[in-house]
Amino acid sequence: MNIFCVRLKELRTNKKISQKKLAEILGTTNSSICDWECGRSEPCFEILVKLAIFFDVTTDFLLGLEDETGLKIKNNDFINIFAK
Repeated sequence: MNIFCVRLKELRTNKKISQKKLAEILGTTNSSICDWECGRSEPCFEILVKLAIFFDVTTDFLLGLEDETGLKIKNNDFINIFAK
């Protein structure tokens, strides 16, 4: 599963908000949130930035390019992650 899907759902549930509420906040649809969390589609850059701001994380974290501590992944890790 795409790390973005996992992180988005985890951030949303930790904040205790529904997909519907997040959709309202972002100005999108509930089905879009569901599709992102299930890996059927991905948000545009504008929404990605809004998600990062709302959840107080970086876009790199959302995309799996850094961990929870802010540590960037190394080149070898990047190759391993995206070679799957």
